[in-house]
Amino acid sequence: MKKVINRPEDVVEEMLQGLAVLQPGCARLPGHKALIRADAGQVRGSQVAVLSGGGSGHEPAHAGYIGAGMLSAAVAGEVFTSPSSDTVFATIQAVAGKPGSLLVVKNYTGDRLNFGLAAEMARAEGIPVEMVIVDDDVALKGTAQATGARGLAGTVFIHKLVGAAAAEGRNLAELVTIGKAAVASLGTMGVSFSAGTSPAVGRPSFELGEQEMELGLGIHGEPGVKRMPVQPADELTETLLSAILQHGKFSRQVAVMVNNLGATTTMELAIVGRHAVSFLESKGFTVERIFAGTFLSSLDMAGISISVLGLNDERLRWLDAATTAPAWPHVLKQRSGKLAVQMETEVRTSSNVPAGSGAHTEAGKRISNALEAACKALIAAEGELTEMDRVTGDGDLGTSMARAAKAVQDALTSYPLDNIPATLKALGRTLRRELGGSSGPLYGVLFLRCGSVLESLGATELSSWADALAQGCRAISELGGAKPGDRTMLDALDPLVKTLQQDKAVKTTREAILAAVEAAERGADATAQMKPRLGRSSYLGDRVIGHPDPGAKAIALWLRAACEALFRPV
Repeated sequence: MKKVINRPEDVVEEMLQGLAVLQPGCARLPGHKALIRADAGQVRGSQVAVLSGGGSGHEPAHAGYIGAGMLSAAVAGEVFTSPSSDTVFATIQAVAGKPGSLLVVKNYTGDRLNFGLAAEMARAEGIPVEMVIVDDDVALKGTAQATGARGLAGTVFIHKLVGAAAAEGRNLAELVTIGKAAVASLGTMGVSFSAGTSPAVGRPSFELGEQEMELGLGIHGEPGVKRMPVQPADELTETLLSAILQHGKFSRQVAVMVNNLGATTTMELAIVGRHAVSFLESKGFTVERIFAGTFLSSLDMAGISISVLGLNDERLRWLDAATTAPAWPHVLKQRSGKLAVQMETEVRTSSNVPAGSGAHTEAGKRISNALEAACKALIAAEGELTEMDRVTGDGDLGTSMARAAKAVQDALTSYPLDNIPATLKALGRTLRRELGGSSGPLYGVLFLRCGSVLESLGATELSSWADALAQGCRAISELGGAKPGDRTMLDALDPLVKTLQQDKAVKTTREAILAAVEAAERGADATAQMKPRLGRSSYLGDRVIGHPDPGAKAIALWLRAACEALFRPV
């Protein structure tokens, strides 16, 4: 277990100390593991206090939702352990005035018992207290589970709704009605690819195979209700949403929350969010609001949950109401699917698509064969190039080259293949757009300059190719600053060019080209003994000695495939 902690037994106490420092709107309740609004004393007589809480390990819940318009206080237990009733009671006393207090409680036995007992203790002291139990987990809806469905990330929606309504001055009975009605129109479904690791335990709470996922799990490290093979993002999104729609009761207008359970990236959340909107709209729903981020986690669990909330005008207003709670996202109030579709259409329409209709001449067919062979070689070498780049760089070259190769394959029939200079320019456009990183512009300028030189020469014989490639190498050097010997792609291209220039009048075209390819391969291999001065390896210094530059190896690889294909029968 590697975690940024001191002692496992101190994590909750030290976390609360840190949150009190990081969130100026919060104050520590002395003697208890609880945080309250810093201005609780000023507002306790004018509005109902809204409290929530539970075990730690779910951050930013619950302390992240303390603020005007959301929670008045959050009570923290140890990791995945309900707080004590005494602490809940003390927190109620600290923030509740004459209007009373509403407790928003997730449907777990420990939470219900401790919050329920604290509510009874508070009533005995004359403090009006009510509870709203959140059981949004659709994985357990309709099962024989005696304790009922669990409370999951949809609880944060309830925090927002009742918190905003309390800030408007709604009384305790009204807040109970608002909260219960919202819970009845709320559903959540979760999935995990790996379990979280509690600091107190030091190991994951369950194990999964490489191609397995847990569907319908809770937030306390427990396995799900079903173990199944991993699904692609779109299919998984539909699996989760279909379960929610099957068990939930929603109006046609909804809000959606895509929640990170701890170790899921923003990239993945965005992929899910985009398909969630598309899928729900295909089912006749209008997604009025969508939120994605970390709302209620399960330590460092790799997984997500999706929550769907049915909306009416009041709920939409409360979702949009201002709050000072630091973990609630401050987003634009309106989203427009039509605008997104329109922008996508405009981008596609305005993209620079090369004109052409494939190959009809022998030369065009040979160029087509060469490009296809180069693409297949790069796709086949994805793993090899990735491993080489992992050792000497940032590990993305193989994936990037394969992605670009597939884009070239898709665009190949649209290239003006009978016009070689124009085809090179079109190839450069594809690569600079699809390859990305530093390789994209370098490949782009290489083929743009080569195409321009061949066009100006009005010829495509071997001597013209030698001149064009020499100018292409110069363009790379001018743009990127590299020169031969710097351990870059130029260390494969430069020997290629020099060999072509030497042999163009001595050997046959086939012999000259294949000799030049061999020179490029030797040049790529020689980079293993070069000290990196530019490019992906320059940050690693002498650590890369003994390993060839993957960018140079990629050049040699596709050159070999393309040049051999040039001389095959068409």
